Amino acid sequence: MVARVAVLSDIHGVLPALDAVLSEPDVMAAELIVATGDHLAGPQPVEVLDRLRELGEKALLVRGNADRELVAMARGEFASDQAWEIDLWAAEQLRPEDVSFLADLPHPVTVDVDGFGRTVFCHGSPRRDDEIVLVDTPLDRWAEVFSDLPDDVRTVVCGHTHMPFLRLVDERLVVNSGSIGMPYGRAGGSWALLAEGQVQLRHTAFDIDEAVARVARESGFPGARTWAEHYVRAVTTDAEAVRTFGPMSERHGS
Repeated sequence: MVARVAVLSDIHGVLPALDAVLSEPDVMAAELIVATGDHLAGPQPVEVLDRLRELGEKALLVRGNADRELVAMARGEFASDQAWEIDLWAAEQLRPEDVSFLADLPHPVTVDVDGFGRTVFCHGSPRRDDEIVLVDTPLDRWAEVFSDLPDDVRTVVCGHTHMPFLRLVDERLVVNSGSIGMPYGRAGGSWALLAEGQVQLRHTAFDIDEAVARVARESGFPGARTWAEHYVRAVTTDAEAVRTFGPMSERHGS
């Protein structure tokens, strides 16, 4: 049984954002840090992976759809015309041991958390790493998404949409911690803390100008500054993201 869990999601290869969140006292004090997927697809993939692996057994990494796709790209099994340029570049940076590490990541993962019981940590949904569910997804759709969950799982923690929310779904608690490296609507790192039976949605502010400059300076990706100016600064609003994701959430996955 784990007492305090910090949840990080969708780091997307942005080391300054990850460093800022890992420096939070409540993250440092957490018994377990669960990263719920899409760790490396971005401008500093190897640096982020090395930082996460430095955490040792304190960190539990869950597979995201982007992690799965990076493996396929690195192995030449993903159509390049269907991939973002930065993802193709990130896949090329991975060392063989990194590819194997990503390929072995689990999805979903169940952890016994004090005050929450058996808790499922996933990326998109418990059944698919790329399934989109939103705070306003209808109950009948949620019932379909959760159809294979055991009755004793009453808490589900997910990511994928980069927008934090907390809601009840037919007596199940659903948490989305938001995004560390590619937030929509609000710059800074969003994460969650599960402790003493309570969920807190947290936000870590940091120097965005310096983070953008650091990504541009330290990444080998040719378009690193342009990418960071858009995604680290959260130019895409939550409203724009919802308009895009809404129709996808009505289908079986994305």
